[in-house]
Amino acid sequence: MLIIGCGNELRGDDAAGLLVARHLRSLGLNACEHSGDGLNLIQLWEPSSEVVLVDAVLALGDPGQVRVWDGIAAPLELDLFRFSSHSLGVGEAIEMARLLGSLPKQLIIYGIEGNQFEVGTSPSAAVLQAVEKVVHMILERNTPSESSRRKEQI
Repeated sequence: MLIIGCGNELRGDDAAGLLVARHLRSLGLNACEHSGDGLNLIQLWEPSSEVVLVDAVLALGDPGQVRVWDGIAAPLELDLFRFSSHSLGVGEAIEMARLLGSLPKQLIIYGIEGNQFEVGTSPSAAVLQAVEKVVHMILERNTPSESSRRKEQI
């Protein structure tokens, strides 16, 4: 499994995905940081069949809420991913890859809702808490359940 944290550490809450990737990489998981440039993103996940992507999204509720999507099941709400400084951002890259048949077999997207994206700001406290929450969610997803560990031992 490849974990991709997208964002820009100079734009406040937009650093959320990068912070998740750094934390998971420090724990030994296959996690990388990405600026969110769409064309490069498609190339990055190309060799992986299972991808987890983490990015900041527009807060529809309170900042720090976590939204999870199955990127294979249905098209994304592109307006939520409007913080890329590139012309082709994360949402557009996923939808282009869908049209081209270039999505990985499994794509789980964690969106951390933010509202502080100004250049030179730090991530908000709510987003920093959400970063830790997403780290734990991904770790739980990677840790086999007790019942599956028993099956492996049989």
